[in-house]
Amino acid sequence: MKNKWLLIGVAGSLGFIVLLLMSVFIAASFLGGDKHFVVGSGVGLVEVKGLIVDSQEIVKQLNDLRKDDSVKAVVLRIDSPGGVVGPSQEIHAEVKKLAATKKVVVSMGSIAASGGYYIAAAASRIVANPGTITGSIGVLMRFSNLEGMMGKIGMKSFTLKAGKFKDVGSPARPMTEQDKAMLQGVIDNTHAQFVRAVAEGRKLSEADIREIADGRIFTGEQALDLKLVDRLGTLQDAIEEAGKLAGIKGEPQLIRPPKKKKLLLDMLVEETAARLGVAARQENEFSVNY
Repeated sequence: MKNKWLLIGVAGSLGFIVLLLMSVFIAASFLGGDKHFVVGSGVGLVEVKGLIVDSQEIVKQLNDLRKDDSVKAVVLRIDSPGGVVGPSQEIHAEVKKLAATKKVVVSMGSIAASGGYYIAAAASRIVANPGTITGSIGVLMRFSNLEGMMGKIGMKSFTLKAGKFKDVGSPARPMTEQDKAMLQGVIDNTHAQFVRAVAEGRKLSEADIREIADGRIFTGEQALDLKLVDRLGTLQDAIEEAGKLAGIKGEPQLIRPPKKKKLLLDMLVEETAARLGVAARQENEFSVNY
């Protein structure tokens, strides 16, 4: 009889433990974490996809992995044609900070160009596919002039300003030579920052980078010859290399940082705001792009 009650007690305790673990998993999923429960060490994985117009989520993920002692190295998967300068520089700074304490291996997907390459340059190692499109070390600023169209429909625009350059780039007036010279100075300075970041990250001279920093694109194979990447390989190759650099034996476990859970309404609002923001920048809002 005693054994019977002992078995019942053990079964009850196990059931309670299982229920408790299930509660923890469910709570974690609702409170914003999709990080895998890992026993021992692993390799973190962060993905940068699409146009770079905001940096907050990526910066947060990189920061979380930097503080996580179970993460011994990080793979940064980049599949991006670039984007706005500010967010690209913020992610680059966080990658640089992370690489100072843990090995960061970039895996380039179909494209990792312009701002996508700017981010990659701060990593410990860069792995690209042979056909990856990368490079595009340059800066772009677009403007539109709508005077002709406004005249055809009888529309006029009036601007009151304090400061000679305050309405520079306005679609309602032609750009003066002084306007162009001022904006070119901004672009040249931003381009010089790009060149310095790549030269520092790749341990090459600024003169060498400047020779190829004219906006041209390269395949992964061409980038390897130019020392813009370290080797050719896939995402899995990058994960394995990160594990080796971290001293992890065998196939490393992947650790994904927690992501903020979003309600459907939040997602719709953010998507609409992002599209409106891109449209505004394309029209005439000041935006310097990598």
